[in-house]
Amino acid sequence: MKELSELTPPPGNKNSRKRLGRGTGSGLGKTAGRGHKGQRARAGGGVSAFFEGGQMPLYRRLPKRGFKNILADKVAVINVEQLNAFDEGTVVDREVLEKSGLVKGPIDAVKCLGRGELTKRLVVKLNGFSKSAVAKIEGLSGTAEVISGQ
Repeated sequence: MKELSELTPPPGNKNSRKRLGRGTGSGLGKTAGRGHKGQRARAGGGVSAFFEGGQMPLYRRLPKRGFKNILADKVAVINVEQLNAFDEGTVVDREVLEKSGLVKGPIDAVKCLGRGELTKRLVVKLNGFSKSAVAKIEGLSGTAEVISGQ
């Protein structure tokens, strides 16, 4: 095993940098590969990646649609069929769902919906439930408890 100080790049991986403006014999003297005059020849010159030569840019040609509320709560959704992954009698809350990987990312709330069938009796403590989810959970003598906050 090589030490950190002995590491070298693979052969052919290291290119020497272009030495610009070092005389005409170098091939990159005088204008240093920038051509003659023009916007791109100037220091700090050039256009943005989205510039389209003066025509109306794409982001202005497309219509604006809808509204994205950045202050809205981010709600993760889980269906009752996914709760079958847990053992009988388990208390299922947000922490348990995050550990199992069913809920991911920065979220404000978790809501349970009623798709699929539930086969195990569980105690489910989440921020919200649909009516069908509550019916399926309590149909197996489980409990669906609404908790507030995060």
